[in-house]
Amino acid sequence: VQLQASGGGLVQAGGSLRLSCAASGRTFSDYAMGWFRQAPGKEREFVAAVNWLGGSTRYADSVKGRFTISRDNAKNPVYLQMTSLEPEDTAVYYCARGGSRYITERADDYVLWGQGTLVTVSS
Repeated sequence: VQLQASGGGLVQAGGSLRLSCAASGRTFSDYAMGWFRQAPGKEREFVAAVNWLGGSTRYADSVKGRFTISRDNAKNPVYLQMTSLEPEDTAVYYCARGGSRYITERADDYVLWGQGTLVTVSS
């Protein structure tokens, strides 16, 4: 059972990227999914989460209105569409599977983590 994040890269401020999180080994449609990020020298922080059906989402205040989380349970992946990127968004981004169907912002509530994908936003 693995999660794999992809889609990171180098982008100029104001640009966009879409991150994907694919699951292998089993389906994740019964669980909430989340994205977290960790910038150099900082703690990991919550970015966005979506419930098991995809009908409910939550965002960190710092990304609200710029990032959109979505999921496609038929295909397993979870996406994070990032627009109007800022240098402060530079971080390694991680996707994670929650322990239940419902959204949580607490990293401790996520039971499976993928490897991160690096997003670098230049000014």
